[in-house]
Amino acid sequence: MQTSFGCKWFSVFLLFACASSAYGQSIESDLAPPRGQFTAPSSDEAAPVYVIPDVPPQISQQLKVDRHWITMTPGLVLIGDYNAFGQDANSLSQVGKQTDQFDDRAIRFMARGKVGGAYKLGYLVAAEYKGFDTDPEQFWNLTDLAVTAPLGGPETTLSVGKLKETFAYEMVGDAANLPAQERVLSPFFVSRNAGIRLNRVLGQDHRATASIGVYDQDWGDPGTAFNNGTDVTFRTTGLLWDLNEDRDYFHVGLAGRYNTDTDGSIRMRGRPESNVTSNYVDTGAIPANYAWNFGLELLWNQGPVSVLAEYIPSWISSDVTSNPNFYGCYVATSWVVTGESRPYDRTVGYARRVIPKNRYGAIELVSRFSNVDLEDEAIHGGEFYKTYFGTNWWATRRAKFGIGWGHTWLDRFGSVGETDHLQVRTQFVY
Repeated sequence: MQTSFGCKWFSVFLLFACASSAYGQSIESDLAPPRGQFTAPSSDEAAPVYVIPDVPPQISQQLKVDRHWITMTPGLVLIGDYNAFGQDANSLSQVGKQTDQFDDRAIRFMARGKVGGAYKLGYLVAAEYKGFDTDPEQFWNLTDLAVTAPLGGPETTLSVGKLKETFAYEMVGDAANLPAQERVLSPFFVSRNAGIRLNRVLGQDHRATASIGVYDQDWGDPGTAFNNGTDVTFRTTGLLWDLNEDRDYFHVGLAGRYNTDTDGSIRMRGRPESNVTSNYVDTGAIPANYAWNFGLELLWNQGPVSVLAEYIPSWISSDVTSNPNFYGCYVATSWVVTGESRPYDRTVGYARRVIPKNRYGAIELVSRFSNVDLEDEAIHGGEFYKTYFGTNWWATRRAKFGIGWGHTWLDRFGSVGETDHLQVRTQFVY
């Protein structure tokens, strides 16, 4: 069954790849620029001929627009999953029956480039197709709409629009190309918001980054004030060492997020590394003045082996519920058996996707242990632990096939329930 599903998505990918105006560039498709530079090489440079057909370089060149006043690079993200579950009696009583199902995880069309004369303004537009959802009224969702201006040079940029918040390693970079298939710390961040973001790359060889953003879902609504539903985020990263042409490096990051909500309450909830399950942990609406989330991220990479860890503690200012505290964390390991290494992008403080070096692609083995705790003396949102083991086959520079199994222990409502989750993924990112 998985084989036919993969063939269906591959056919859809080739169909869109041949449409000259159908899709747009994705941040997930970026390669890491060489040290000290800001422009990445073409993803087609020196690419082998893979056993799985890829988009021919000549088609990639034909789809690009390069004029004096505008440039545009198109791209597309297609992700499809199959999810299967096994639950014990306690799990069924806690969260109900979790349904085995296919999931059209992402169908996203994008365009990015620059406009203007000598002083170039960057732009990013992305829209996600929602026609498979249950709501027939909304077929499309605007994912990104942002304009970026350099301030005195490429080292410093200012972005305005709907864009990603500058908080949490899981969120700021390539979500589709993380070692594990799904994020786990979603109770502590949102993916995108309307706002303004300042980025700075530090050092001659770009060993550090700093970013800050202010976001507000109510911007543009004349009936609301600026401080309603406001997020303020920051993130700074640095390389403690980098050797062997960035195959051996140690990354450290610190981040923070101040959050308020328009109705004077804050709700935190999340799934156990899934896009289709019920919310296993959920605080409900907490009467609150604001919340502070802090993040610590560590990434150690030695050739084909890497260890990624994040820890996010959360403090909520609430006169009603005695200022509850929560946290989330994970440790993920990755071993690319075929020897490739995840290239580090110094301009964003992030490790990019695996680039297979031979025609048979690259094989990656992944494990992760995660814990999300939304329990406090006055708030009983639940706590879960999860183990995950998976394999990714990076078939080309754009295609990935993955399979993973996870086991979740949920402590909630006075019992501990257990869930097994099998996830199969087919992914194309152009």
